[in-house]
Amino acid sequence: MPGKPLHVQQQFHWIAPDMTHPILQLTYISTRHPQMNPEEVDRILASSRRNNGRDRITGFLLFNGRRFLQHLEGPPDIVQATFERISADPRHRAVVVLGRKHVDSRIFGKWAMAFERVDSPVPERRMSLVAQVEALVAGIDPRVGDHFIGYARLTTNKAA
Repeated sequence: MPGKPLHVQQQFHWIAPDMTHPILQLTYISTRHPQMNPEEVDRILASSRRNNGRDRITGFLLFNGRRFLQHLEGPPDIVQATFERISADPRHRAVVVLGRKHVDSRIFGKWAMAFERVDSPVPERRMSLVAQVEALVAGIDPRVGDHFIGYARLTTNKAA
């Protein structure tokens, strides 16, 4: 979409803190099924935001046209059930967990799901994505942030 500015689509929901359980943070990467059409990604995102708001899950999703990199955080049983549902979804293949840990607080705060497509054909937009991702993950656990920054850099370099 050459005329569309690059931006991170954010949907904010107030997520009530859960004081009785630690937060499970889970980061994974997967490959989209090759026959999945581009509009399906928009449907997945809309469904994720709706379900995540309901289930008190927050996170961040990057999609480069082929692979999804996603960080989920929330009540452990709900994050685990969500991940199992994603893993079983035929639109995802080669699902690999990059990190999983229990923490006391969220790193993506109140976002039901921040999302960005990183498959822009315009070099300037791809480069601005790296800066946007760096800003979004500034101050969070470096192990999580490095996954997203590395993914954005790899995608922008590969497309260049």
